[in-house]
Amino acid sequence: MTDLGLITERQQLPISKAINAGLRAAMAADPSVVLMGEDIGPLGGVFRVTDGLQRDFGSARVIDAPLAESGIVGSAIGLAMAGYRPVVEIQFDGFVFPAFNQIVSQLAKLTSRHDGKLSMPVVIRIPYGGHIGAVEHHQESPEAYFSHTPGLRVVAPSNAHDAYWMMQQAIQSDDPVIFMEPKAKYWQKGEVDPLALAAPLHRTTVVRQGSNCTVVGFGAMVTTLLQAADIAADEGHSLEVIDLRSISPIDYDPIVASVQKTGRLVVAQEAQGNVSVGSEIAATIAERAFYSLQAPPLRVSGFDVPFPPAKLESVYLPDADRVLEAVDRALNY
Repeated sequence: MTDLGLITERQQLPISKAINAGLRAAMAADPSVVLMGEDIGPLGGVFRVTDGLQRDFGSARVIDAPLAESGIVGSAIGLAMAGYRPVVEIQFDGFVFPAFNQIVSQLAKLTSRHDGKLSMPVVIRIPYGGHIGAVEHHQESPEAYFSHTPGLRVVAPSNAHDAYWMMQQAIQSDDPVIFMEPKAKYWQKGEVDPLALAAPLHRTTVVRQGSNCTVVGFGAMVTTLLQAADIAADEGHSLEVIDLRSISPIDYDPIVASVQKTGRLVVAQEAQGNVSVGSEIAATIAERAFYSLQAPPLRVSGFDVPFPPAKLESVYLPDADRVLEAVDRALNY
């Protein structure tokens, strides 16, 4: 470790600490990187993702902001115009909507509005998804809103190594990046190697080879897909698991190549199924790999209702059994 707490060798970290390490590395490398958000200073954020950063970099670079998401994002836009690289934390997914107009009407469009002469290197961190038993507005999956908006990049790591590197890559981007953090996996540990070559920010990766069916997901859903693949293997079926990593833009080539091999596709997500990321992937694969498909692309998702009370989240959220039910339908089509 150095004086700023930078990691210098391979180690096991939970995703929350990996994001912290990525922020540290970016702040140490570039003094124009500043953090903004509610309670991100001495408290370290509600999930402690920014723990220790204000202590090490000062209150001028780790800014405790008032409870005003629109003002936070608006201030970040101004900072970007002045040459900074602001990273904004939204405490919970459902709290991003007061800033929605700033994000989709201003942040996403300013570069185009200035004919490419003005960059907007703003990262908006959004803890998203369920599985933590939270109350209303604290468990949402709003990625489709932002993916639908031209001018925004949207990414979601599923493991600690990707979280560490993708955070730094997002901060280096001259375009605004919506950084979706699967809060249910904040405490899931994995190996982080600060010396390894990082995959490009928008690269889709195959995390488990298979031959019978391709299953695609992102964020917390990748863990569920790997669980489903383990169960399927015990039943004699081989699932190829793909981690999307980038939700917009989507790197389709690995998905197409996989479907050309397996002939089947299941896309899984926590968000509602109607007009969703999963819908877009299913439609695109139907266009690009139609003659390889032996069954229609199938989607597994949350139901098309508002996210339910905590006691019902296990009914709402897709699990390995629901994924496997879709795989069975694809295999028996």
